[in-house]
Amino acid sequence: MQAVIRTGGKQFRVRPGDVIKVERIVGKGGDAVEFGEVLMVSDEAGDLKVGSPLVGNARVKGKILNEEKGKKLIIFKFKRRKGYRRKNGHRQVYTRVEITGIES
Repeated sequence: MQAVIRTGGKQFRVRPGDVIKVERIVGKGGDAVEFGEVLMVSDEAGDLKVGSPLVGNARVKGKILNEEKGKKLIIFKFKRRKGYRRKNGHRQVYTRVEITGIES
């Protein structure tokens, strides 16, 4: 069984047992999380349900493993001959989630 979910503005194809890295979800390690925005679900028999845009009554359940920071991105703005320079950095916080089940 597999599904396509949408979270944090991105889409992920998941199966039970997969570990995915999504944008921060509020919660602690071990907390249960449920994704309601399911775009597609297929089961072992090969039946495929595609939503328009979402599949009704489909849910993907998971468990939060931990939070981690991504690599540092440098944002540098510059205009030549004007003396304008701005340097900024950003580290996105991600949450690792283990997929425990898919309901359709």
